Order: sequence, then structure tokens, then C-alpha cells
Amino acid sequence: MYQYIFSKTYLQFKTFFFFSVLIFFNSCQIREAGQVQIQKTSNTIHQWPKSLPELVDMSSSRLANLDSIFIQHIEQEKIPGMVALIVRNGFVVYEKAFGNADPLTNEPYKTDNIFRIASQTKAITATAVMMLWEKGLFNLDDPISMYIPEFKDLSILKEFSDSDSTYKTIPAKNQMTIRHLLNHTSGIGYGIIDGDERIRKIYQKAGVVDLYTTENVSIEQSVKRLAKLPLHHEPGERFTYSEGLDVLGYLIEIISGQSFSEFLEEHLFEPLGMSNTQFYLNEDQYQLLVPVQTKNQNGEWIIYDGHPDGYYDANYPKIGAKKFYSGGAGLTSTAQDYARFLQMYLNGGVFNEHRILSPTTVDLIMSNQTNNLFGEGNTYYGLAFGVVTDKGFSIGGRGSVGTFDWGGYFNTQYYADPDLNIIGILMKQTQRIPWENTGNIMRQVVGASVIEK
Repeated sequence: MYQYIFSKTYLQFKTFFFFSVLIFFNSCQIREAGQVQIQKTSNTIHQWPKSLPELVDMSSSRLANLDSIFIQHIEQEKIPGMVALIVRNGFVVYEKAFGNADPLTNEPYKTDNIFRIASQTKAITATAVMMLWEKGLFNLDDPISMYIPEFKDLSILKEFSDSDSTYKTIPAKNQMTIRHLLNHTSGIGYGIIDGDERIRKIYQKAGVVDLYTTENVSIEQSVKRLAKLPLHHEPGERFTYSEGLDVLGYLIEIISGQSFSEFLEEHLFEPLGMSNTQFYLNEDQYQLLVPVQTKNQNGEWIIYDGHPDGYYDANYPKIGAKKFYSGGAGLTSTAQDYARFLQMYLNGGVFNEHRILSPTTVDLIMSNQTNNLFGEGNTYYGLAFGVVTDKGFSIGGRGSVGTFDWGGYFNTQYYADPDLNIIGILMKQTQRIPWENTGNIMRQVVGASVIEK
């Protein structure tokens, strides 16, 4: 009898709870991003509401398995710590910080810490490209040379001399398109992290900025240097992870007439309320940026100052010229900010009262743009994300079919599952440590914590 009354009361409360939330969100007027005056208080609209996991059909006890897993990895010194965030149906059900963010001070990680998100920048850049595409300003299959003429005469690497980094090329048969740059089939390489040593040396000699810099260099300067260099292969022929999104950051500047940083701030970050996402920090944010960590020869956690060959300084978000807006790797952000961006996609292109993309454009972005060139059938690459296939789902622990994901150079990971309306974000800051799989384990545990679809 008492159990029946409790269950009935619980269901009534749950129904009332969601009905009230539905009325609140549906009563909000949807605005087109960039077409209305941005209010100074826009970043306080729709603060992430928190919920007991059970109220969104997840299990608290099952989610608690994450605690022991993360703590175990920290105690085994596989990672120094992290911030983890899980959102379902727009409600935060798990948000915790673990471990020490600074090995010198033992300052603990905090949930509002700012992280270098590196390649998580790529999806944001791709989104900005598609926002301009929606305005009819270009076609995806336009040659990039229509907008950046330096890409007109493309060549492919044929021979290379180790002694002086000189090389011979053959002319490319195909033009490089905007679509190729979005889906990493352009043939462009990735400099210091490229798998081909010849490309690494060629990019270095040409002065291309691959990731980050504290020097007074613009993306225009770096992209124009890049345009003169040989490709890995014919555009469209293979999937080669590349600096294509840096090229597209410059394209956005050309099309919009704004700096890439200004465009993102006005048209994406302000509308979504991503108040702690940016290329470079102001002084008030310095204390929130966590250092990158690595291990010394004794296996102790130490601060990682930057690439050992001097390619970049890990303090780039707060020192130097602060002029290079890398569309492939340059942003810093928080777990909650990035969740706002992902929730916009789960909502079909809208969040925080602002329409960023049409749902038809979201579908296009999530469609297979690489055929069988990426993911061995387990995933494919769309226009911004890797996406799980039926085969990938059958492996287990990756999320539902259609789950989209990526990560960053400094060991950050994220995924969003449209079927379950779940977001998972794991923010860490490490470099040059053995591979660790907390990101994969998180997805597995979170999926197993769903008690009703």
C-alpha cells in the first residue's frame, strides 16, 4: 500500500516537473543568432539546471561507478585529475572534479576550470562555416581558390630530400573544395603532428603555424604559406587529418568581414552563453586555466611547458601576441560551455533562445561525408564530428547509432548521443603520457546508467 502511494506520488511529481520545464522552454522566443542585439545578460539565461539522475531515467548508483574509476586512475597515476560532466535531457546529472590541477601547488581541479580544448575547436569552426553556408554565401563544393586564390595551383608531394628538406611535386588534378576542408579529405597535412616526417619538415621550413603560437602571426599569413606547400594526395582521395579547419577560419574572416575571433564571439559564443570560451584569456580568467601536466623521468607529475622542440609554449592562452586564431586547435573552454554547444546540436540547432542552425543543416552535418575512408565501418566522419554507425554500436560502449564525438590534443574527450539525449564531457590536461582510456570507460558506464530510454 505504502509502496503504491510512494510510486504514484513519485510519478505525479516527475510528470509535474517535466511539464513545468516544457512550458518554460517552449514559452521562450527563439531568436536568430546574430540578427538581434545581444543582451549583456545573455550568458546568464538558462543556467544549466541540475536533476537527480532518477528524474531523467538514470541510476545514481550506476553513475557513481564513475567516481571509483576516476579515483583509481588517479591513484594509479595514469592521470593527475579531471572534470567530468554528464547531461541528460538538458539537466546536469553528474558534475565532479577529481585530482590535482597543479603539481606545484596541489591546487585541486574545479568544475569551472578552463581547459585548452585543441581539436574540439574544429567542430565549432565547422559550425561557423555552416552558419554562413545557410545564408547562401557559398556552396560546399566551391573550390577554396575562389576565395583564397593562393590555393589555385595545387601540387602533390612526389620526392623529398632529407638533407635539405627540398622536394619535387606533381600537379594536382582536382581542385580543393570547402567540403574537402571540412571532412579532412583535402590532402593538407598537420605539420608537427603529421604522420609523415617529410610533411613535418616541409611545414616547419615554410614557417606554417600548426597548432599554437605566441608570435605576432595571423591565420591569413599562415594559411597563405600553407597554400604554397605540397599535398599528401589528391583532394577527395583519402581521409588525412589536417589543418583544413585553420584554412576555414580564414575563409570565415573573408566571407564575414570580421576577425574569426569576433565572428565566433558575436554569432556563437554570446548567443549560446559560452562566456568562458575564447582563443585568449583576459587577466580575470588566468587563475581558472589549468596547466598541462606530464611526467618526468621519475614518474612524477610536472608542468608541461610546451613542445620539446619549441614549436609552441603551453602558456599560449595568456601570453604573447594573442593574434593567431586557429580554427583547428586554438580555443579554450569549460565543460559546461562545451556542453551548451553540444546541446544546441541535440536540440536540432537551437539553444538559449537562439537558433544557430536549421535542423536540416544539422542532419547534413551528421551525414556520412567520407563514405568508407574513415573509421573502418565503426564510425564515419560528417562535416564536424565522427559519428557512430550500426557496426560501431554493436561493439558496445560507444553510444547509440548516430552518437557524435571527438577530442583534443591535451587529452579532452566529448560525445553526444541524440537517441538518449545525453552529453558526456571529460576535461583533462596532459601531454606525452601513456594512453589511458577514461574517456571510453565514461561512455560505457554512462550508457549502462540509463534505466529507461
